[in-house]
Amino acid sequence: MAERDHLYLRLAVDLAILTVRDDALQVLTITRANQPFRGQAALPGGFLREGEDLVGAAVRELGEETGLDGHRLHLEQVEAYGDPDRDPRGRIISVAYLAMMPDLPLPTAGSDASSATWTPVATATGLAFDHDRILADAVERARSRLEFSTLATAFCGAEFTIGDLRNVYEVVWGERLDPRNFNRKVLGTEGFVTATGGKRMPEVGRPAALYRAGGATTLNPPILRTDKAG
Repeated sequence: MAERDHLYLRLAVDLAILTVRDDALQVLTITRANQPFRGQAALPGGFLREGEDLVGAAVRELGEETGLDGHRLHLEQVEAYGDPDRDPRGRIISVAYLAMMPDLPLPTAGSDASSATWTPVATATGLAFDHDRILADAVERARSRLEFSTLATAFCGAEFTIGDLRNVYEVVWGERLDPRNFNRKVLGTEGFVTATGGKRMPEVGRPAALYRAGGATTLNPPILRTDKAG
């Protein structure tokens, strides 16, 4: 019997943290302080430690590299990435996580990141390792999740208007939506949003009713992108 090859594997996590900021879909990126790819933009992430699970590692790395509290986020596993040549340091498999959050202040760099910032997804290219692919997969997952779940409310604050929610869909999907049709679908879906009884007073125009996330997690029927609406 031929002698079996023994591979030294390491396991890592990477995070695609998305937000809607300045009317653009943005992703949290760091500038790497260490080799490989020193000085290059990347998604936050790192290796698992002894006795640590995947989500625990993701939360820790997010805090160490950006100062953000990952315990506040709903982290959703996207995919595992195991191309043999994805990392010049050796055979490293990364499990990627997606999270969506309301607009936040600028993150603070730490650990092995020399800087951390929000970067428009449209310009977040040339990332280290295979992070361009990870980000593309995460963005598509987010777009799809908005069709079939109430996760769009995760991009909003504690209270929001239907217009705020529609803006999330428009920014994430990159397409304009008919306001009346969108309002009808949102308000006609039980548990999507709940009225707070408050109103936002704009500088011009009529007051807008305020809502918060409802108890539903899925959309039935879904709200589909134009290219899928048939």
